[in-house]
Order: sequence, then structure tokens, then C-alpha cells
Amino acid sequence: MIAAMVVLMANMPPGKVIKPNMTAKERIQISTKYKDEKVKLIGDEMAEIKTSKGKIIAKLYAKQAPITVGNFVKLARLGFYDGLIFHRYVKDFVIQGGDPLGTGMGGAGYNIPLEVKKTLTHVTGALGMARSADPNSASSQFYITLKPTHFLDGKYAVFGKVVSGMKTVLSLRQGDTIRSINVFHENKVKTIKKKVIK
Repeated sequence: MIAAMVVLMANMPPGKVIKPNMTAKERIQISTKYKDEKVKLIGDEMAEIKTSKGKIIAKLYAKQAPITVGNFVKLARLGFYDGLIFHRYVKDFVIQGGDPLGTGMGGAGYNIPLEVKKTLTHVTGALGMARSADPNSASSQFYITLKPTHFLDGKYAVFGKVVSGMKTVLSLRQGDTIRSINVFHENKVKTIKKKVIK
């Protein structure tokens, strides 16, 4: 049920057009095609991240980081992340994925500007956008913090936080797979649950 509650966007295909078996070049060609597509965010977006080690649920900070969340949602909606690996693991620091090359050197074929807020900090389980030395070089790579890493605050965009599945996060290692990322609306799930209970 959660997987079906995707965020719809104008001018976007109805389903995931990027398949897990596609090459990095094919993924980038498709993501670049939709780079200027804007995502309509409601503010209660959540992400279900299925990995080879288990499932993770994260709350996305759509209101505080609309550019970053919009980009993440768009790529997830296209299927960009499905089948990619976590290419970087640093004990007590981060697990990182979202690179179509699987090397830490790739992206979606375009960049987004740095978006930071003082209220969004690198607590345990924070989702942040990886980038190079250029502050405005984030693209598709994201990381999840394994412990508080506040020295990154103000330098890297935090756009969400793990609310379920932190045990899975801590078990991830380099080479593990992102099987799928699906975005859904928290309030819709709550409404459905209430109807089912009644």
C-alpha cells in the first residue's frame, strides 16, 4: 500500500521509467530529461527505502528543504535509485548511496543548490545530500548519519530523518543494495488506517 502512494508530478510518466537493470548512462539520460521538472510537495512526504538488509522509513523535510526534497522525490519517482548500491560506509559516521556509477563520482547529470537551515542538523539518522568541494554540487548521492555529526551542520543539506529502521541503517555496508525508494504521504496513510479501524 505504501509503495503505491507516490507523489505525482505534471509532465512526468505515470510509473518508474528507470529500471534497476539500466546502465548509469541510461539512468542519467532519463534524469537529465526531467531535471527542470518541479515537484509539488504537500509537506508530509515520507520515504520508504527498501534495501538488501531491510526497510527504512524516513520523514522528509519538504517545508524546510523544498529544493532538496523535491529533487530526491523526483529521482525516486523516476526509479533512479532502484538497484543502486551503497558505495561508501564509514563506521560511526555515514552510509552513502545514490551514485549510478557506484564509485562516489557520479550523479544525476545536473546539480542543485545548497539548501541549509539552522534547525536541520546532523543528528543520528539524518538524511543529507553528498557533494564535492563546490557547495552547489549536490545531485543524487545521499547519506544517512550513523551518529550525530554536527561538524557537517551548515555545510551539507539535511533533508530528512529516519523514523523507523535505524537498526537496518546500522547494518548496511559498502556494496549493499538500494532495492527501491518510494515516496508516500504520511497523512494519507493515517487516514487509511483510521478507515480500516472503523
